[in-house]
Amino acid sequence: MFKKILAAACCLMLIFAVGCDKTVVYEDLSDYETESETEVTANDFSTNPLTGTEVSKEIAARRPVAIMVNNVKTAQKVQTGVAKADIVYETEVEGGITRLMAVYQDISGIDKIGSVRSARYPYVDLALGHDAIYVHCGQDPTYCAPHLKDIDDLSIDTNSKGAKRISNGLSSEHTLYALGGDLWKNLSGSFKTDATRTGNWANFTDEQLALDGGAAASVSVPFPTQTESFTYDASTGLYTRLLGGAVATDYFTDEQIQIKNVFILLTSISNYPDGKHRKVDLIGGDGYYITNGTVQFIKWSKGDAKNGLSFTDTNGNEIKVSTGKSWVCIADKTTCNPTFQ
Repeated sequence: MFKKILAAACCLMLIFAVGCDKTVVYEDLSDYETESETEVTANDFSTNPLTGTEVSKEIAARRPVAIMVNNVKTAQKVQTGVAKADIVYETEVEGGITRLMAVYQDISGIDKIGSVRSARYPYVDLALGHDAIYVHCGQDPTYCAPHLKDIDDLSIDTNSKGAKRISNGLSSEHTLYALGGDLWKNLSGSFKTDATRTGNWANFTDEQLALDGGAAASVSVPFPTQTESFTYDASTGLYTRLLGGAVATDYFTDEQIQIKNVFILLTSISNYPDGKHRKVDLIGGDGYYITNGTVQFIKWSKGDAKNGLSFTDTNGNEIKVSTGKSWVCIADKTTCNPTFQ
């Protein structure tokens, strides 16, 4: 405003200086306007409950969206949108393979996520722990289908708003992708999207944590048919996901998957009576927390399906977790022997 007044005063001085000369050219007052009409203040921001990082209040007030992502070896190379997830959960489904559930506080700006696969029982419980809207393509009809009545879920397919099959050189079952913006519009029109829970997923801190369990510049988590691996980059302070020893990249964007935290939660995993689908115990157990190239032995618990995860040290004190994205491996305690280097 001061600049506008100053500019007007200068123009008046020019008028008096030239008398009745009608050829005076007045300067455009807009040249002096450099201040924004609206100001962004600290009150416009809040905390992403999944990462502890800063986001707009509008995004922080949303319910998260949890999307099932294909993770069989042949389809890992066509994964997309995983790097954008705030939290990724991985555990066994059947035949020794794992599936991912990518959880997002905001999917509206993500181009594609997938490829999308079917629902499984333990992932419903994990999504419930976030009060998330659960997105999948079909479900295990015997064990998972009855559990879906307990959660707001959307099964998408070729003709669904916010989904599209995109040719990627693989068979049709591996080609379904969620379209973030369109999917969010679909979910917003079908479910209540305002968050009903308060508080963060973990006890986040901006401290440069140095954990007491030793070095963990390289982390390997063996599942029955494949190993999930991460390597630490000290220059970024992040872990990069590896597949077959090579850096995992996004199929469409070439973006690397980089995360701040790795959790390894050990539990009992067994077959359901059909001898095929895997039953994952989410009551609690032992585990490891990895960040900043270091590792810590922890205890974890969940309990009721609607409860979130809880992480403590061996004395029962809540641990601090680095602000940022997390990858959570839930593995069988009788067969998984993670390694740290």
